[in-house]
Amino acid sequence: IRRRKLETLQVNLGYKCNQTCLHCHVNAGPNRTEMMDAETVAVVLEVLRVRGVTTLDLTGGAPELNVHFRELVQGARAMGVRVIDRCNLTILSEPGQEGLAAFLAEQRVEVTASLPCYSPANVDRQRGDGVFDRSIEGLRVLNALGYGQDDTGLVLNLVYNPQGASLPPPQGQLEEDYKRELLLHFGICFNQLFALTNMPVQRFGSTLVSKGTFSQYMALLRDAYQAANLETVMCRNMVSVDYQGDLYDCDFN
Repeated sequence: IRRRKLETLQVNLGYKCNQTCLHCHVNAGPNRTEMMDAETVAVVLEVLRVRGVTTLDLTGGAPELNVHFRELVQGARAMGVRVIDRCNLTILSEPGQEGLAAFLAEQRVEVTASLPCYSPANVDRQRGDGVFDRSIEGLRVLNALGYGQDDTGLVLNLVYNPQGASLPPPQGQLEEDYKRELLLHFGICFNQLFALTNMPVQRFGSTLVSKGTFSQYMALLRDAYQAANLETVMCRNMVSVDYQGDLYDCDFN
C-alpha cells in the first residue's frame, strides 16, 4: 500500500462514551476519562490551517462528549473544512446535549451514524437495552432538521457492523434493505450505508478469545481478502490523531 495525498485528519477526541458496545475497537465507555485537551485541539486546528487538509473526521468514544467539540467544529468549518461527526445517535438525547443536533445542522456537519441493524433486538443485543429506540428518535430529529434528504446538502450516512464473528453482507443490497425498512416502519431516510467488518482488537478481540473463536475469525478475514479493496483503504489519504496528539496510520493505532 502506498500513501496518496493527505486529505483527511481523523481525530479521536477521547474514549469517554455513553455506550459500551461489544465491537468497540478502542474499548470506550462511560468510565473512561481519557479526553483531548484544549492545547491539543488548538494544534489540530493549526494543522488544518497550515497543511490545507480538506476533511476533519471526528471520532471517539462519543466525540461530542469532549468539552472542546463545538469549538473544534466551528474552527474547522470557518476554514471551509468538511467535518464528519461519527455519532452514535443516542448522544443526541443525553442530558447536557440539548441543541446538539441543531448545532450540527447549523454548522453543516456530515453525520456518520452507527446503527448496526434495523431490528430492535439485534441493536440492543450489541449496544445495550433501549439503544434502538433512542437511535430511531435521534434519526427522526436529524431528519426533521433536513438530514438525509437530497435537496438539503445535510448528509446522513449510517454504519452497519455484524453482530459477531462474521463478515457483513454485500453493502449495496444491505443499503436497499435499510432504506426500505427504516422508511416503512419509522419514516426515516438517509443517504448511504457503510458496511464495516469488526476488527479483532480490544473488547471485540477479548470476546473472541474468551469464546475460543479468535483463530477462526482471523482465518475468515484472511480467506476473504480481495486485492481490489486496497484502492479504498482509508489510511491511504488519512492520518489518525489520538486524544494525546500522537499520529497513527489509522484509528486502530
